[in-house]
Amino acid sequence: MTTEQHTGKARVGMFGLGVMGQNLALNIERNGCRVVVFNRELEWVDDFVKRHEGLQLVGAHSAEEFVKVIERPRKIILLVKAGDPVDWTVAQIKPFLEAGDIIIDGGNSYFVDTARREEELKKQGLYFIGSGVSGGEKGALLGPSLMPGGDREAYEKIRPIWEAIAAKVDDGPCVTYIGPGGAGHFVKMVHNGIEYGDMQLIAEAYDMLRRLLGMSTEEMAGVFDEWNRGDLESYLIEITAEILRVKDPETGRPLVDLVLDKAGQKGTGKWTSDIALELGVAIPTIDAAVGMRNLSAHKDERVEAGRQIGGPAAGKFEGDRKELIAAIHDALYASKICSYAQGMSLIHAGSKNWNWNIDLGETARIWKGGCIIRARFLGKIKQAYDKNPNLPNLLLDPDFNAYMQQAQANWRRAVTTAMAAGIPVLGMSASIGYFDTYRTAELPLNLTQAQRDFFGSHTYERVDKPGQPAIHTEWEQLLEKQG
Repeated sequence: MTTEQHTGKARVGMFGLGVMGQNLALNIERNGCRVVVFNRELEWVDDFVKRHEGLQLVGAHSAEEFVKVIERPRKIILLVKAGDPVDWTVAQIKPFLEAGDIIIDGGNSYFVDTARREEELKKQGLYFIGSGVSGGEKGALLGPSLMPGGDREAYEKIRPIWEAIAAKVDDGPCVTYIGPGGAGHFVKMVHNGIEYGDMQLIAEAYDMLRRLLGMSTEEMAGVFDEWNRGDLESYLIEITAEILRVKDPETGRPLVDLVLDKAGQKGTGKWTSDIALELGVAIPTIDAAVGMRNLSAHKDERVEAGRQIGGPAAGKFEGDRKELIAAIHDALYASKICSYAQGMSLIHAGSKNWNWNIDLGETARIWKGGCIIRARFLGKIKQAYDKNPNLPNLLLDPDFNAYMQQAQANWRRAVTTAMAAGIPVLGMSASIGYFDTYRTAELPLNLTQAQRDFFGSHTYERVDKPGQPAIHTEWEQLLEKQG
């Protein structure tokens, strides 16, 4: 059905008919909205509308036709590749827009770009909302987690639609107003960084089960099933068990064993690491996950290094298998808590730096359903921030602290067992390093600062003279005098 065949106005416009765009358009239509769709490849438009004949879907064949059929104030969703394609798309539709119209970028745009676009369009009387959309293809169709940021007044105009299409959990739809400017895309970026950490930690647990204990994929699937009935219950644990059970139709072997160990990435993890460095926030677990994906890309080099560089011979684990499985569980959960603690600390720092006033409890709540990192323990994170909205770090929450104390021995046992066997656990070791560093009142960085003052006159503060200005010492001269 084309616009010529339909005289009614559409409530929403969807520009971009990749799988995410198609599924989100179907989700919006299912919730009672007529949707006009457009794509650079016009055959995609016709094919999509034809395949869903009878639904409230309208196909447009030009940017002008697309814009004109939407009721005012227009609500136009962009689901195109981040970067220049977003600016190109905005330029295509902007000549036909009118003051008060709203553009919503649902892609994984860099939050700085989103803030720039919002400022530029605001000068022309247009609203721009950067809304993170998490949940993948299935989430887009059945209910994603949505993280909108931008002008509050503009969000209120799209709020009924966003709440209708979002995933639903026990305490409401998985959407909340994040904050002004690029806040929505910032939170989505950190969400993706946490997702990187989660996936890396699960991969390390899987590696320990198969290499230390020699488990089959079916046995490991059973372990992940069991874990998914407890504290580790989450989407990623659930699909891990499912993946481990799939057999290759050609060979009959577990399909996961035939997947090349080179993990791709689209850049949001790197963005998270970059901005954490800029804001001075330590996120070593997420950094490790990004680093592991980078290392994984060098497959040929790793194969050659394996031939030339020796290490521990991976022998059969001789201890109690059930005890080690329990230790790996605790290591995974404790490391996961550290990863989320790092991510939430980064969101807090970004919110403070850009005056966004992000509600960390609400952020955790909207991740409980729809999104890739949805997990049971997000409810505990929400409770932690509800009790103390100014909580500087999740590790200081009494409930999380109590668990970490209980899990420490198993956590350390699992990590050291893996390291002794030469099994890389970069994510878990980064997590335990973060935990130990955060709880250490006196770090050896006094020596680092002394070195900086020695070679660069960078000055230092004295512990025995608190509050006094930093000083510089001529270390070599003082050494000569004392020598």
